[in-house]
Amino acid sequence: MALKKILIVDDEQMIRWVLSQALSEWSYEPIEAADIQTALELFDTEQPTLTLLDIGLPDGSGLNALRAIKLRQPDANVIMITSNVLVENVIAALRAGACDFITKPINLDELQITIRNCFESEELHIETESPLQIPPANFKFEQFIGESAAIKELLSFARKVAESNASSVLLQGESGTGKDLIAKAIHHSSARAAKPFVAINCAAIPENLIESELFGYEKGSFTDAKNLKEGLFEQAKGGTIFLDEIGELELGLQAKLLRVLEEGLFRRVGGLKDLPLNACIIAASNRNLREESETGKFRRDFYFRLSVIEIDVPPLRERGDDVLLLAAHFIKKLDRGRYQLKPRQLAPEAIKAFKQYPWDGNVRELRNAIERAVILEEGEQITLKYLPPGLSRVNGSDSFNGYPEQDGNHQIQLPAAGISLEAVEDSLIEQALQRSQGNVTRAAEILNISRDRLRYHLKKKRLKKSN
Repeated sequence: MALKKILIVDDEQMIRWVLSQALSEWSYEPIEAADIQTALELFDTEQPTLTLLDIGLPDGSGLNALRAIKLRQPDANVIMITSNVLVENVIAALRAGACDFITKPINLDELQITIRNCFESEELHIETESPLQIPPANFKFEQFIGESAAIKELLSFARKVAESNASSVLLQGESGTGKDLIAKAIHHSSARAAKPFVAINCAAIPENLIESELFGYEKGSFTDAKNLKEGLFEQAKGGTIFLDEIGELELGLQAKLLRVLEEGLFRRVGGLKDLPLNACIIAASNRNLREESETGKFRRDFYFRLSVIEIDVPPLRERGDDVLLLAAHFIKKLDRGRYQLKPRQLAPEAIKAFKQYPWDGNVRELRNAIERAVILEEGEQITLKYLPPGLSRVNGSDSFNGYPEQDGNHQIQLPAAGISLEAVEDSLIEQALQRSQGNVTRAAEILNISRDRLRYHLKKKRLKKSN
């Protein structure tokens, strides 16, 4: 009987060795990878039964790798590993489909139980899995929550787009505004509703793999291409392809996608035959692609081709009291759903803070704040006690997070007792990574530093922890 393969993804060689030895003793077959790119290649070729995935990796966040694995195999078993436990990371990992979460230093007895539980849950899922898919009604425009003029205008326009059977649509808006939900609603309200909705996060897949993910590849087209693989463009089969974070694509691939949109044809990697594109393309970006096309960061011709129909998704701070409607919805859903707790409501001081807070992370940040409070709050009301620090410090002025804004620049007031500069730097970097959902490139942009400088800081921090 073949042993179950377990892929270990960690950049520390000693940890990989220890885990490999333990897995072998437990009658599993270990496979090792030190970075995301190698991990995804091994995942494709070896088809592991389970993946042990570190969050802090040299070429990106393990959370992005988790999403890439789930894109390849939605029912894949993944256990996340981290040395720095953050409630936000735990929530993000579990929501993205991780089986469980363990911390460093790793307790091998605990790990063995966690792996066993993960496999048992998988077997139970296989036995009880329903053949019915999620009802399309869950993604209809009527499911959106909000009474503001901004959201009503957005939904009215998006309905027209769905009815038009447009071949390409561009969604633009800040991170966390729900662009993916708008894309699904357009699909399920269109004539393509009975066909597949295929989504890919362009920022989560390494550049050297994304072309084969989109177009597929022919057998023998490269070393590990042992079989023909259909890409997402083929899998759509008359449905919708959702290209999230399309601004992350390198310029060469943008040119190839432009050709596909113009001609309606594409080729598998290593292929000689043109295949027809029969799908609507919905692209999304949290960047201003018009501005980036003018500065050369995004192809101008590709932008104009995508933006034949362009939809701007408003940030939460422009939606008025919708923030309170959404908060009430999330509280009710989490209390009565996942956590089976007594329904609660926002305390008056929390309501005031919610209305004044800028919500840079938008609906995603709001949901995370509510889930954190639902997990930790003990009373019948959600107060400021367990909400993120920024919310508890809102005082009704234009100053947030304790940093008054002057002439467009944030200035930090040095306390009389002094402060640890390293601690401040660590805190800002951690916040930037949370806001960017672990995307190092985006986090570097938020901090206005180079990607290499940010990666150097993260590497130095990991080395300090290991010593």
